Amino acid sequence: MIVVFGSFAFAGVLPMQQLGLGMAVAIALDATIVRLFLVPATMKLLGKWNWWLPFTKK
Repeated sequence: MIVVFGSFAFAGVLPMQQLGLGMAVAIALDATIVRLFLVPATMKLLGKWNWWLPFTKK
């Protein structure tokens, strides 16, 4: 996805270039920072609530 959106940066239309570059950067940040650091940290902070399931009636 980064390559596809990054290729839009070489388009001839300025809004398409801006959109492509912005989307490529957003996906790169999501894939690195969010998924490597924020998700595990949130799971650790939530503790048992991270694995919460709704109660079932028998």
